[in-house]
Amino acid sequence: MRITAHRKAHFNAAHRLYRPDWNDEKNSQIFGKCSNPNFHGHNYDLTVSVTGEIDPETGFLIDLKILKDIIKAQVEDYLDHKNLNLEVQEFKELNPTAENIAVVIYNRIKTVLEPKFDLEVTLYETPRNFVTYKGE
Repeated sequence: MRITAHRKAHFNAAHRLYRPDWNDEKNSQIFGKCSNPNFHGHNYDLTVSVTGEIDPETGFLIDLKILKDIIKAQVEDYLDHKNLNLEVQEFKELNPTAENIAVVIYNRIKTVLEPKFDLEVTLYETPRNFVTYKGE
């Protein structure tokens, strides 16, 4: 029997969406206000979903304290109150869109999560704008 456990998290970060090979006019046309040269911030909400089999000994899919600690180390400590473009290695070359942030979060969590689990991350940039990534 497969089941999914979810853990919510939150972090704040600033970013600028732009491509250095485009001029300011094209960046503004494509990315709008998100291309502000002085950056802008979001209060990101995150849901991390882990799917697998219930352990017959413990009755847990995963100890949610373990999942909480993984999220804190791999996401909150890494991204919270950071300028993604300037302070986060993955975004030195990668445009920090919600889509790309979700993939980075997924990859960081997946590396420390037991391989027996399937992982899905849902990242809310705003209450109405969000993306989901399952590693596919």
